[in-house]
Parts: sequence; C-alpha cells; structure tokens
Amino acid sequence: MHANGRMKLVVDDQRRGLFRVHRSVFVSPEILELERRNVFDRSWLYVGHESEVRNPGDFVARDVGGRPLIMIRGTDGQLRVLINSCTHRGAQVCRETSGNAKTFQCFYHAWTFNNQGELAGVPDAAGYGGWFRKEELGLKQPPRIASYRGLIFTSFDPAIEDLTDYLAGAKEVLDTILDQAEDGMQIAAGTQSYSFRANWKLLVENSIDGYHLRSTHHTYLEYLKSVGADFGRPFRGYGRSLGNGHAVIEHSGPMGRPCALWEPRWGEEVRREIEAIKARLVARFGPERAERIAEWNRNLLIYPNLVINDIMSLTVRTFYPVEPGYLEVSAWAMMPRSEGARWHALRLDNFLTFLGPGGFATPDDLSALDSCQLGFRGCKETEWSDISRGMTRDPDVTDEEQMRAFWRRWSEQMEGGSTARKRAVA
Repeated sequence: MHANGRMKLVVDDQRRGLFRVHRSVFVSPEILELERRNVFDRSWLYVGHESEVRNPGDFVARDVGGRPLIMIRGTDGQLRVLINSCTHRGAQVCRETSGNAKTFQCFYHAWTFNNQGELAGVPDAAGYGGWFRKEELGLKQPPRIASYRGLIFTSFDPAIEDLTDYLAGAKEVLDTILDQAEDGMQIAAGTQSYSFRANWKLLVENSIDGYHLRSTHHTYLEYLKSVGADFGRPFRGYGRSLGNGHAVIEHSGPMGRPCALWEPRWGEEVRREIEAIKARLVARFGPERAERIAEWNRNLLIYPNLVINDIMSLTVRTFYPVEPGYLEVSAWAMMPRSEGARWHALRLDNFLTFLGPGGFATPDDLSALDSCQLGFRGCKETEWSDISRGMTRDPDVTDEEQMRAFWRRWSEQMEGGSTARKRAVA
C-alpha cells in the first residue's frame, strides 16, 4: 500500500523476481482519466512524418492525444501543427483527413484561416469592438512541437524535456531503422484505421511481446513454411529497456525483409537486388552494423503509444483510448524514398499479409486482447496480471523486460513523477 492508503497498482519486487500489474488499470474509468492527464498530456506524442506534407498547402488532419490536430506545410514552406478548432466558436475548420489547401473556412460562421494558421477573413468584422485583433485569433498550436529525422512529435506539456532527451536510448534504435534508407524515408499513401474492444495498454504489451508468436500466430508460421521461408534461421533475440518507458525487442527469424533479407518466394531477380542493397549497407556502415540493419527485426515502443515495427515490413502504428475497454488505431507503411514500384508493392503486401486488419497477425492479436478484456470482468476475484518472465536471467526475446520498462514509467507518471520534465511541477 502507499503511505496515503491507496493500493499500489504495479508491484516490482526485483529481489523475488516478481512483477505484477493490478487488473483494475484495464477497466477503471478513473484510471483512464488520470492517464489522460498524467501520461498523454505529459509525454511526447507522434503526429506524423514530414513526407506526408511535402508541398506547400499539403495537410493531414488526425486526432493526437485526444485533440484534433492539423499537420500542414504552409505557403512559406514551414511545417506546423495546429489545433483544428475555430477560435470563434470551436468548430473544426478542417473536415477532411488529408489534402492541399491555401485556406480553411469554418463552415459554421465562415471565419477563414490561411495555411499558416493566421485568421485571414471574418464576415462583418466591423461588427466587433475595438478589442478585436485578427492577428491574435489565429489557430492555436500545441505548446511543444519537435522533429527527429522526419518524425514529427508534439507535447501538450510546455515543461517537458526536449524530444532528443526524451527519446533516450530509443534514438539509437530509431537510427538503426531509419539508416536503411540512403535518401530518407517516406510514408506510403493511405492509412489503416481500425478499433477494437480492449484497453490501450494491452496493445502496448502485445506490440513488444515475443512470447506469444508460436502460440498465437501458428497459422502464419505454417504459411511461411508453405512458401519456403528459411526456418534454418532460428527465432532468437532479446528485449530491453531504452529509458523513459521506451523499449524494444530485436530478433532474427525465418521472415524475409525487403531491407535486406531474401525469401525464396520473391524469386531470383529480387535476390540479386537484395544482395546489392546489403552490399551498399556494408559500404556505408561496415559488416556488423549492416547485418543488424538488414537482417534483424525490431519492434520498437516509443512511450507511451507509438510502435514502429521494423519486421517483414516497416510500419508505424499509434493508438489512443476512447474508453477503458475501447481504443482506436492508425497505422501506416514506411519505406525508403528511392525504392521503386516493385519494392513499394512488396512492402505493402508484407504489411497487409501480416499486420493489416485482415492479415495473419492482427486478427489473432485483437482476438487475444479482446479475450483478455472479457476476462478482466473477473478482476475482483483474479486481481493481478503477471509480467515477471525473465526477471532472474539475461533477457531473451520471449521474456518481458521490455514490458516492465513501460509499466515502470507508467507507474511513475501515474504517481506524479517528473523524471521526463524540464522542471518539477508543483
């Protein structure tokens, strides 16, 4: 128990090798409200990638951390993140998910804003008094906006530490992922959007969980065998904490990778191209780092809700809770800019085959997480989930140190910790 009498929700007994999470955290509306304030409002959150708004006027509109945002490149060439809410009465000024616009006109009272967020036009502006200043009524921006190698983040906490410090050890893993591109990354057109009935933290766990592969995704493994995947490459690896709640599992296995591990079903012509990709990586980084970039897979969590899967395809996934037992998910395919149509199609096929909402893996995962959420109806009698695997040995890919990293940071923030802030908040 805490000194104030409240139950401790995360038990971290390293001496005994015991780590438990109280199941109330998956079902309680009060916990979710605390998470909105203490976790999502005090973390850096992923908005999008700069390649999604390449040209002046390009925009994408999406919800981030419970707020409606517009990521847009203005006519002046600057990338901005704006709150999608009219400063007059609050209606969303942009009602499309993406496009190109010089202006946004609120459909309610026709206030018009340019693509730099400035208030450009007000019907009957003379009807307002002398206090009225258009230059003070532009679209608002979140307190903090920052970029790391083209990935755009925002935070609603003006006191949060700089993004590069927040990322901690995740920067090195991000660099390993992004270095596979010789001329930068891009997001493929299109968004996979879906929802399901489970708690958002279950998807965090699942995204960096190597333990469930053989039991949950056996159909996919049988499919790989049927198409000649190399099961001589054993499934091995490790999970680790990266600081500030970020975590990763890195692993090798039978799955091919467009960068740059061949699968027989891709044919000999692709094999020669992959060999050329690998040779260029060796020339750029040396054989050891080239092998890690080309042949090892990564499931990376950027705390609290960004997952980058650098596996048989490179994907970006983010999610946000609507209710304790309901969340919404968005996912995108990422690829090097210089790749041609063949590689574009191959990556999208891998994305859809495994990670798509109708692929081999995602329906399995969602079914498992839905089953967990249904099981939590018995949480008064079965109170604790166990996340102790591997606490008393060197980490294996099927262990859970990476999940414990998330839960330790979550527990710290829920108890009011200020580790990831520039200054303590009274």
